Amino acid sequence: MSDASNYVPPDVWTWNKANGGRFANINRPVSGATHEKALPVGRHPLQLYSQGTPNGVKVTVMLEELLAAGHEGAEYDAWLIRIGDGDQFGSGFVEVNPNSKIPALMDRSGAEPIRVFESGAILVYLAEKFGAFLPTGAAARAECLSWLFWQVGSGPYLGGGFGHFYAYAPTKIEYAIDRFAMETKRQLDVLDKRLAVSRYLGGDDYTIADMAVWPWYGALVNGWIYGDSAQFLSVHEYVHLKRWVDEVGARPAVQRGRMVNRTSGEPALLERHDAADFDQGRIVDSR
Repeated sequence: MSDASNYVPPDVWTWNKANGGRFANINRPVSGATHEKALPVGRHPLQLYSQGTPNGVKVTVMLEELLAAGHEGAEYDAWLIRIGDGDQFGSGFVEVNPNSKIPALMDRSGAEPIRVFESGAILVYLAEKFGAFLPTGAAARAECLSWLFWQVGSGPYLGGGFGHFYAYAPTKIEYAIDRFAMETKRQLDVLDKRLAVSRYLGGDDYTIADMAVWPWYGALVNGWIYGDSAQFLSVHEYVHLKRWVDEVGARPAVQRGRMVNRTSGEPALLERHDAADFDQGRIVDSR
């Protein structure tokens, strides 16, 4: 690999070598399926195809919160898509999400199946379908959706920017780490200042905005992602954010949602097909 300070981009970029560090085996400059593989279908109305990354956790938390609130129609099957193995490039998955990213949802509750992809879109779809966790008043709805899409826009700087160059890139590039560490701390400050004046991101009520932001920034504050990044970024400075992280993380539905489709770390429920799957005897610890 060329030294970053000496690299001169060619006139026309070509893909002539694997790149992407830890994720080089799944990075490519074209879309579409690489192999034929149909997706399984369970017995519930909602079929989720995902992995327990922060984006995946958004949706499993939402589904568990809906069930906890008494919405029986939110029962779901959660099938594991191992993104490190390239499952997202199977033909069945690409039919649900042509962008080959988790999570992807099929709603089979109606006469015709409905596909929904992109985690933010899935949260809005489920909130509108069940009339839950999304305010109906104009001002409150706008505030909630603003924070939801703040996360959608900000997350790539945290994950693909800071997280990648700090924890996963094959070489440590000072400029890249400094650039994205600065932006990540700015984002943490945005959240901290908002949560200094508001219990939740959207206001007094817990909403899909919290469900979208918590899996990313809660994981960072709790030291669950990117090695020792919590120390590196001095996350202890953001006391109002920490208060919110702890409060949201204490919710039973959030704790259940974090287990679903996990492949590493804490006790993991690799697939979820029934509420009884959370019984200790059926949780798979993949460590």
